[in-house]
Amino acid sequence: MAHVMRRQKGIVLVMAMVMIVAVTTVAVSLMSSSSIDLKITNAAQEREMAENQLYGAVQEIISEQQDMKGNLSVFMRTQPQMPGGKIEFTEGKTNNVLTNLNNGPLALRCPRSYGYTEGVVCNMTQLETSVEYGSKSRHRVTVVSGIAQEMLSTSEVN
Repeated sequence: MAHVMRRQKGIVLVMAMVMIVAVTTVAVSLMSSSSIDLKITNAAQEREMAENQLYGAVQEIISEQQDMKGNLSVFMRTQPQMPGGKIEFTEGKTNNVLTNLNNGPLALRCPRSYGYTEGVVCNMTQLETSVEYGSKSRHRVTVVSGIAQEMLSTSEVN
């Protein structure tokens, strides 16, 4: 009987070691999974912050240009006044490209206009705003805004 007891003590030790290895494997797997979840959450948060920064920059640029009067606003420039029909500039951390979609005011209705008024024309421009984010600025998010400005037509004034 003493001989049987010695064998059982060795088996118990081996079984305990196998259980420890199994539990350790499960614990390492769960820790690795939570690490990946944390990285995904941080990436989503960085993208959300970049998008919010972009929307704020677009509103700021439009507000600044709206406060300028007459020909000082880049929104009022014609294609010949813009090299290549575009103006590139940096505002804070954002890169911006302003494109003139027409050669000055066009004799057409502005988008989303419900009541057309005779003598009112539309100047169409496009503002493309981009920001890089993430570690080492590997990612880029871009917002493209169409800007339509109603104005009186100079060709229809007597």
